[in-house]
Amino acid sequence: MAKSPGGLLRRNVAVHLKKRLSVHRRIALGTWSPPDDPTVHGTLRIRAEPVLAWLAKVHETTGQRVTLTTAVAKACGIVLREVPDANVLIRWGRIYLRDDVDIFVHVAFKDPVTGKHDLSGVTLRNVDQRSVVALAADLEAAVAKVRTDNDPNMKETRRRMRQMPQVLMRGMLRSLSFASYTLNLDLSAIGSPKDPFGGLGITNVGSLGLDTAYVPLVPYARLPLFLAMGAVRDEPVVEDGEVVAGKVLSLHTTFDHRILDGSHVAKMADILRRVLANPEAEMGPVG
Repeated sequence: MAKSPGGLLRRNVAVHLKKRLSVHRRIALGTWSPPDDPTVHGTLRIRAEPVLAWLAKVHETTGQRVTLTTAVAKACGIVLREVPDANVLIRWGRIYLRDDVDIFVHVAFKDPVTGKHDLSGVTLRNVDQRSVVALAADLEAAVAKVRTDNDPNMKETRRRMRQMPQVLMRGMLRSLSFASYTLNLDLSAIGSPKDPFGGLGITNVGSLGLDTAYVPLVPYARLPLFLAMGAVRDEPVVEDGEVVAGKVLSLHTTFDHRILDGSHVAKMADILRRVLANPEAEMGPVG
């Protein structure tokens, strides 16, 4: 630190403490150290007309509103089923294949206590085995509970996080992660949700008006893969040798290079293209 001519210590940067942090920000500060990780980023751009038309047909036929996020989650469930090497957990420096295909979906909401915007999420279970209509109903109900503060488990978890001294946050998160994933212990008896993050995470940054974002991998969640959905945009595309207007969905991924390499990701991208190009055949009939 620089000294003044009189020998007194002077500040390098003028700063003051930020108070009343959101729960998500408190957790983030307790999670990450300076960058030192094996993450890789990539973007996949997909024509969105087939899946958008199919979702409209699903709504008309069943009455259930199915979001594009739900359709992408279902498509990712098919990806993890067909590429099981991507649906894994690292324990004791070794790779373990998950038996179930569970997917975490980010939820943005306003904290009823602080009044500030915050992040939480819900986990869809057995995504590869269930219909997109059933997944949409589950996601809709879970999101409503989060946004109206009617999920007692989440309310209690957030209360504990809010009251935790910041200096203890990192140690607590690492301890929970070690017990839940390295030791593979079910801690639901003491109020910690069972496997709350699944094997893949999805966040819809397009709902915030963003085209591109790359989500950091959260160490305590042990997720090897996180997908950010951009907004669907009208763009010029080439069709039968001619430039026409088309709707394009951008999917931006962050993945753990300890687990996945280029060959895995190329195969996963091909499956996503196949599923979203022909959703009724790949994700089940509308009825």
